[in-house]
Amino acid sequence: MRSPLVVFCLALAACASPAPKVEMPTIAPLSDTLPPMRTFGAPQPLPARRSNAEMARDFLDLSFAMESGEPLRVMSRFEGPITVALRGSVPKTGKQDLDRVLARMRNEAELDIRRTTEPADVTVEFVPARQLRDLAPEAACFVVPRVSSFAEYSQNLTSRDLDWTTLTQREKAAVFIPADESPQEIRDCLNEELAQSIGPLNDLYRIPDTIFNDDNFVNVLTGFDMLMLRIYNAPEMRSGMTREEAAQIVPQLLRRFNPSGEFSAPATAPETPRKWVRAIETAFGPNADDSGRLRAAQRALRIAQSEGWTDSRLGFSWFAVARLSLDTDIPAALEGFINAARVFRTLPDGDIHAAHVDMQMAAFALSTGQVDGALLLTDAAIPVARASENAGLLSTLLMIRSEALRLQGDDAGSKAARLESLGRGRYGFRDDDDLRTRLAEVEALAPLF
Repeated sequence: MRSPLVVFCLALAACASPAPKVEMPTIAPLSDTLPPMRTFGAPQPLPARRSNAEMARDFLDLSFAMESGEPLRVMSRFEGPITVALRGSVPKTGKQDLDRVLARMRNEAELDIRRTTEPADVTVEFVPARQLRDLAPEAACFVVPRVSSFAEYSQNLTSRDLDWTTLTQREKAAVFIPADESPQEIRDCLNEELAQSIGPLNDLYRIPDTIFNDDNFVNVLTGFDMLMLRIYNAPEMRSGMTREEAAQIVPQLLRRFNPSGEFSAPATAPETPRKWVRAIETAFGPNADDSGRLRAAQRALRIAQSEGWTDSRLGFSWFAVARLSLDTDIPAALEGFINAARVFRTLPDGDIHAAHVDMQMAAFALSTGQVDGALLLTDAAIPVARASENAGLLSTLLMIRSEALRLQGDDAGSKAARLESLGRGRYGFRDDDDLRTRLAEVEALAPLF
């Protein structure tokens, strides 16, 4: 299940004290004609960088438990070639993005998987977001076993057949994705839910370099994810296998598939207590008011500190406090972002996490007239956003950079950054109105000296 946690935002317009206003030349206002949508070229997936010993434990924890923490007695999977079909109001980018992720699964995870027409092993159905929220308000998109349509799912909500814990082998599954979200959100759902339909079902906050993590910093399948899918569907593995049986085989497969991971490493991070997960879910969920969400984020931070964590969970706790302090306590927000960045920059796979913080700090730098700081921060974050295929983040970074360059008098550089930001934004934002709104927010940050 892809969580609707929002880790991508911009809410720093009120940070700066009003600056003296002096007329400056400005770029012409955004016209009704936008540039074509810009997507991404050849994938640049994050490689699997941790030791095989760590990743063996990760595989077992991902494969033998649900996101709720409920254990799975045995693993289930599709046996044989896997087919995938599209259903419903398929968005313009849906078929292309599905074909792209399927090609990656074939090339990187060596899976026998292809798109076909219905009936198929996995049916991807596009459904209006409102209908999805009515049945699953805490999920942006999700996958369900033993059904092939949203209608079939809706008619069997209380059936035990929809319980993954009752499976010993997968024969069909349905992925439900909102049809009216941004192309990027649709692509992200395709990556995560399709991976869970044919692979591990769990999400783990302690693993940063994966789409199997509900913090949603990672948008597309990584090298680690492809390695997990390759092991999950390897001939040596099988449906009905217990954790103990898998534990005998997985290290052998890792040695064969990932020989560079055969090195010693410090002990892996401890388990994540459910009280921290509940605090994070409350902080970013729909069931609390603003003050309740902030208190939940502060509670998550206290838990992370008391657990002695130094990994991405501590960074995410600081990030949550910062995000939820923006409207009421700017010093606390800045402290949170600084501490989050400090944690993320110590992690070998924390680049995209740090880039989200850099965007926030670049926006603040722009709003306070620190143009050089805004440019330095966007310089660091833009390549990471590109490599991670995060069009929404990339678009906003380019908008900030455009305004900073304009303030420096570099009109040509400003216009180039603005043009790319609009092309990227047409993929990263839900529609052109949302894109225009984001551009107006960024433009409002820039002081008039």
